[in-house]
Amino acid sequence: MPTALHEALSRVEASRTVDQRDAELLFDARDADLERLLSVASALRDEGLENSGRDGVITYSKKVFIPITFLCQDRCHYCTFVETPGGLLAQGKPSYMSPDDILEVARAGAAMGCKEALFTLGDRPENRWPSARAWLDQHGYASTIDYIRAMAKLVLEQTGLLPHLNPGVMTFGELQALRPVAPSMGMMLETTATRLWSEKGGVHYGSPDKDPAVRLRVLEDAGRAKVPFTTGVLLGIGENNAERAESLFAIRASHERHGHIQETIVQNFRAKPKTAMQNDDDLGLQEYVAAVAVARIVMGPDATIQAPPNLTDANELGLLIRAGIDDWGGVSPLTADHVNPERPWPELDDLARLTRAAGYELRERLTAHPPYATDSAWVDARIRPHVEALAAPSGLADAAAPVTGRPWRAAPVTRTSTPLLRRAAADPAGLDDADYVELLGYDGPELEALAAVADGLRVATVGDGVSFVANRNLDSSVVTDPSLIGDLADEAAALGATEICVQGAVPAHLPGSTYLDIVAAIRARQPGLHLHAFRPTEVADGAARLGVSVREFYEALRDAGVATVPGTGARVLDDRIRGLLSANTDPPASAWIETVATAHSVGLRSTATMVYGHVETPAEQVAHLRALVALQRRTGGFTEFIAMPFVPVDSPPIAGARPGPSVRESRALHAVARLVLHGSIDHIQAAWTKLGLETSQAVLLGGADDIGGLLLDGVIAPEAGAEAQRSLTIADVERVAAEIGRTARQRTTDYGSPTPEQLAFARRSDAPPASRLQLKVGARQIKLTPVTPLAEPVEARTA
Repeated sequence: MPTALHEALSRVEASRTVDQRDAELLFDARDADLERLLSVASALRDEGLENSGRDGVITYSKKVFIPITFLCQDRCHYCTFVETPGGLLAQGKPSYMSPDDILEVARAGAAMGCKEALFTLGDRPENRWPSARAWLDQHGYASTIDYIRAMAKLVLEQTGLLPHLNPGVMTFGELQALRPVAPSMGMMLETTATRLWSEKGGVHYGSPDKDPAVRLRVLEDAGRAKVPFTTGVLLGIGENNAERAESLFAIRASHERHGHIQETIVQNFRAKPKTAMQNDDDLGLQEYVAAVAVARIVMGPDATIQAPPNLTDANELGLLIRAGIDDWGGVSPLTADHVNPERPWPELDDLARLTRAAGYELRERLTAHPPYATDSAWVDARIRPHVEALAAPSGLADAAAPVTGRPWRAAPVTRTSTPLLRRAAADPAGLDDADYVELLGYDGPELEALAAVADGLRVATVGDGVSFVANRNLDSSVVTDPSLIGDLADEAAALGATEICVQGAVPAHLPGSTYLDIVAAIRARQPGLHLHAFRPTEVADGAARLGVSVREFYEALRDAGVATVPGTGARVLDDRIRGLLSANTDPPASAWIETVATAHSVGLRSTATMVYGHVETPAEQVAHLRALVALQRRTGGFTEFIAMPFVPVDSPPIAGARPGPSVRESRALHAVARLVLHGSIDHIQAAWTKLGLETSQAVLLGGADDIGGLLLDGVIAPEAGAEAQRSLTIADVERVAAEIGRTARQRTTDYGSPTPEQLAFARRSDAPPASRLQLKVGARQIKLTPVTPLAEPVEARTA
């Protein structure tokens, strides 16, 4: 009678796909069953290679290891990479590699023809070790991430090596900050087995950055940030087959949403001396090879599956090829594998010979795999010349390309004026609708000229800064407890926020007065915070539950302490489009307009918004902008305009929708918005969480003047915000502004300047250092890293 494993093998042989339950069974394939599994995996790999035009090719990256720091805040039970400050001191090593030492390794690698600099390090050592924090402070770096960004740029400019960054857990803002200096990044998922992190005795117990939920969030954020990303699983650390399958399917699901997983590493546990797992058995060969084959089948033919060649004996590497790998990862002719120092790299000639013996050719690639290296959507414009200089037309490495440093800067642009642009410059808001539609289609030199006209108008209207507000989001659909809301308000103020933004329909079982209770809870704790709260749909909801008019509800919110309201939910002010986007659950465009007009009439100013890049036409975009101008002339209540690109992964499926706007469309729309809104709405915001920082900089150079909020998360309940885990620091905004020749300016919600009273907490002379700030919440002492408001003009610090 066939066993469950044999039935699973038959299914995968027939379909060459696998579900999670069958994957769990296939990990147990051995001997003859393993041979059947390898045949399927190998055929899938060959299909993918043929699809990509690299038939018969297995790749690798010629690299150097740059261990930026051996310190880490985690305590993984199998790791020999990590040191303690005392251990480093005994070896005469500093907390971090110096720039000179980094360049010495990178230059030596470049001289040997390496093209990748793999930055490897422990997770956020400054959170655990005072010596790490002191080193960063002494050398002028806000964080380890800040330091590796500077060093990646240094390596690019001085040596030409392409950085691949592995700093562990990164926030969305940090991914955005690192993207302009590295063509690719990575972080091993390792496992989704939460028990190995949460239960005493688990290999990740006591390691804050090894929470699977946190690491899965990094995968999602990397996809949103358009970062070519390397991840993978570490097998043999205590996980079971169900958890192995779950981990691979989690990686696949993230890639299906974003398309960013450039390679999946399947790594086998090797016991190391002087660790808590030194007496554990290594992962068995057949068990490992079966897992590699399952990974290939789960990820599919077009995925890249990597196995480190130094963690398997040379005479057994052919089995990994049969299991479906198509990449050996980074191999260094110069530096050791600092994570597995007991396992030397194979000589490249030997690796080529062993690969050839299995019927494949070994070819060098770049740190960004070919589909990403050749696609401008995935490579920041500032490092595109660095990548192109080392890439062959296929996207693989050009073996003959010299590895040499190049300046890190955006390419020059050319501009071509047109009669229409000359009319736009003379009378920005006076063109016909057809004229604006034509401008929305501009590209190339004409688009650059349009951006220049809009940018000149921006300077004349609001000056030359990039403004931002220090704020925190609160999702009132998930957080309604007054005590917790008060705690979050306290934390926001302690972090330096001047605004708290509240959005979200309160749960259906609660009365409409809950909206007012939320306001009261914030006002009771932090009367000085500017309260920006409740969208038109939530106002309509609250009014209906209380049986009062929308005007009466707005008046109640105003009297309770709401200062301004979000103008979100505008989508595109066309009922056909609104019906398509929300299955007719949104109110008609006229209802949105009248609700916002009512807010303005009771003294509550609002933002104005648009969601674009889905099913609307350029003419409908222009009509939307015209409707905002008409309402502004009637009420004068809009503070700013925010154009938010459609992000399909955040929305239910919409028939006929585009997959979001192109960068060209975003640039044209923001520039045209500056023209149409001239004289009506002065401020135009770059929605950085949706645009990404690179495109935000592009629109800031073409009419936009504001980057929105920092979106501070805190530590009490970081998930309480609508865009949780996506935040910036003031240093991030300063850098974004400086890179485009501008200066950062902190503002209030309504575009004023924060008063000394609003900034009193962080400016107090007796305020504790950021790294040691404590906030008492009930019986808890919470450690915070506050926003430090600017104590001197930004202009003086970024000149």
